[in-house]
Amino acid sequence: MGFYPLLKKASLVGAFFVPGIWLCAAQAQTFCSAPASMVRVEVQRVVDGDTVRLKDGRSVRMIGLNAPETGKKGRPDEPFAIAARQRLQALVEASEGRVGLVPGREAKDRYGRTLAHLYGADGENLEARILAEGLGFQVGVAPNVDLVACQQAAENTARRAGLGLWRRSPVQSVAQLKRSGFALVSGRVSKIERNRGAIWIELQGSLVLRIAPDLARQFDPGLLSGLKGKTIEARGWVQDRSRRGALKGGQARWLLPISDPGMLKTTI
Repeated sequence: MGFYPLLKKASLVGAFFVPGIWLCAAQAQTFCSAPASMVRVEVQRVVDGDTVRLKDGRSVRMIGLNAPETGKKGRPDEPFAIAARQRLQALVEASEGRVGLVPGREAKDRYGRTLAHLYGADGENLEARILAEGLGFQVGVAPNVDLVACQQAAENTARRAGLGLWRRSPVQSVAQLKRSGFALVSGRVSKIERNRGAIWIELQGSLVLRIAPDLARQFDPGLLSGLKGKTIEARGWVQDRSRRGALKGGQARWLLPISDPGMLKTTI
């Protein structure tokens, strides 16, 4: 299957899977080289596959990476969540607990966590390494999208090799959506329209993608207009509009905001 970005310009993993993933990754190229200058920080602990706690008290959410969630509130670990956390821990330890930090254009998320890219002592981007080993999904959330292209290349390495999360396709059809949260969804476009400046891309099966008015200029209008009738793959955090009475008559149940062209691709 081929994938073309619309740009202008399973805890099911056993420990026996992990060495094989790391071996392949060690033979892979390095993605997203470190900038000339960055701040060195000390890591107190690794929280999960995409978050660390620093000794200065800050929690850092790594930009461009969404690792599987570890179990909370009685929920089990998602597939490869433990492997992702262990791998990030190993990468931090390989740098003796000190990593390079490059803050994002948007400095904090809604939870107050610092948004940043992290680099090992050898200059390797840690988000890209996790992606290249199939232990997380690439995400692009504006305005922190400087490394989207190289992080996509890292993820594509794992995808082609069937590593980690890509051992079995994680892409769902619209009909398979059951709850809110991060998802990769594939479906056929039935309608595209602009309303109050936002762009709405409706997929068969009750899912609509929304591109906010302030982000619409990042998307090629010619490519978007040609999507009707095509099958596309979208990724991001799906919202269930049927909860709390937010679903109005005639609306799609599921809403997926798209903030960067890299989160939306046509499939062949």
